[in-house]
Amino acid sequence: MSERFSAVTALVVALTGTDHHPFERMVRWVDAAAVRHRDVHFLIQHGAARPPLVAEGHEFLGHDHLVALLSEALVVVCHGGPGTIMEAREAGHVPLCLPRDPRLGEHVDGHQQRFAAVVGAAGVVRAIATLDTFDHELADALARAPGSGAVTTTRLDRDAARARAASELDDLVSLRPHRPGRPHRTSL
Repeated sequence: MSERFSAVTALVVALTGTDHHPFERMVRWVDAAAVRHRDVHFLIQHGAARPPLVAEGHEFLGHDHLVALLSEALVVVCHGGPGTIMEAREAGHVPLCLPRDPRLGEHVDGHQQRFAAVVGAAGVVRAIATLDTFDHELADALARAPGSGAVTTTRLDRDAARARAASELDDLVSLRPHRPGRPHRTSL
C-alpha cells in the first residue's frame, strides 16, 4: 500500500465489471465517498469508465489480485453481474450491489437490475438504487469496521461462504420460471 493509505482503517473495493459500457455513475459515487471518508482506502476497478480522481483506480484486475483484495476488503461494492457477486460472496461479503442501468447507457438491457432485485430480496446482496442508499449502506458497513467502537460481525470462512453462496444462488435459480423453448438451468 502506498504511503497515502498508511493510516487507513478499512479497504473498500468497488468493481464495475468488464462490460465495454462505461459505468461512470459507480466511479463518481465511490470517488465522492473517498472524499468523505479520508481514513478509508477506496480501490475501484473502473473498466471502460474514466479513472477516479481520488480513489485508487485500476482499469482491470487479474483474478488472483481480485481474490486477494476481496479477502482483505471490509466492504465490497459491485455491479449486478452474477460472477462478481459470487466472488464477493465467496470471500464472505454481502456486497453493496449497484446494478448497471441501461437508460444511462451502462448496459444493453435491465437484466442486472432484475437480478439485483431478486438476490437483494433474498439477502444475497444489499441492492443499491440511489446515491442516498449507497451513502447510508456504506456508512453503516464502515461503522462496523474493527476499531470503530461498533459491534462487529465475524466474516465467514472462505469455504463456508462459498458453499452458502452457491446454495443461495442455486435456490434462486430454481425459483425462476422455466420459459418454453429455453434450456432449463439448475445452477449458475
